[in-house]
Amino acid sequence: MHVLASTPLSPEYWLGLFGAFAAAGVLAIVFAETGLLFGCLLPGDSLLFTAGVLTAVDELNGVAFQRISLPVLLVGGPVAAVVGAQLGHWLGARYGRKLFDRPDSRIFRREWVEKAEYYFNRFGPEKAVVIARFIPIVRTFLNPLAGMLGMDARRFLVWNAVGAVLWCDSLFLTGHYLGAAVPGIDRYILPGVAVILVLSVVPIAREVWKGRTETKRLGQ
Repeated sequence: MHVLASTPLSPEYWLGLFGAFAAAGVLAIVFAETGLLFGCLLPGDSLLFTAGVLTAVDELNGVAFQRISLPVLLVGGPVAAVVGAQLGHWLGARYGRKLFDRPDSRIFRREWVEKAEYYFNRFGPEKAVVIARFIPIVRTFLNPLAGMLGMDARRFLVWNAVGAVLWCDSLFLTGHYLGAAVPGIDRYILPGVAVILVLSVVPIAREVWKGRTETKRLGQ
């Protein structure tokens, strides 16, 4: 077992902690991050990207790791993300506002729910379910929010699956191909994830800006 970093926010920490069961551990975190409220504290994009790297290399920062199976990640990742999100949707539909009726704490902020609700209302249910996958914290809270706001479970499942495949497999494959092509890729993991996040957020930010511009224009 190798634990490279002391902070649970580091993907290397979790991959080292899971050891030979790294693939199962990654899938468990994907499930928790999309289905359980405390999952918003777990690493998401960086973990998926790093796991993808470890399908092509067996060493990070000079520490040996057991290589992870790419097919297992490509199939298991979206499945875990879909099941987790459906659980979140069910919890929201079952418990409604009571699920979020709690004081702010380390694992909960009311502003996170408000942010998820903003995206849900701004882009509409279908787009929001897909877009949320690429936004940390929002991807955790939007699923129960969709259930609470009455989005049909079957319709949610369709867009949940689309978002899960795009999110998981794009990060796994990016990590895999960069891990195979770039020597010393471990030095670029965080910058690589940052670039991916920026590229995914740009269209969203553009839509938000357009919406605010239209609102101001109509208000004049």
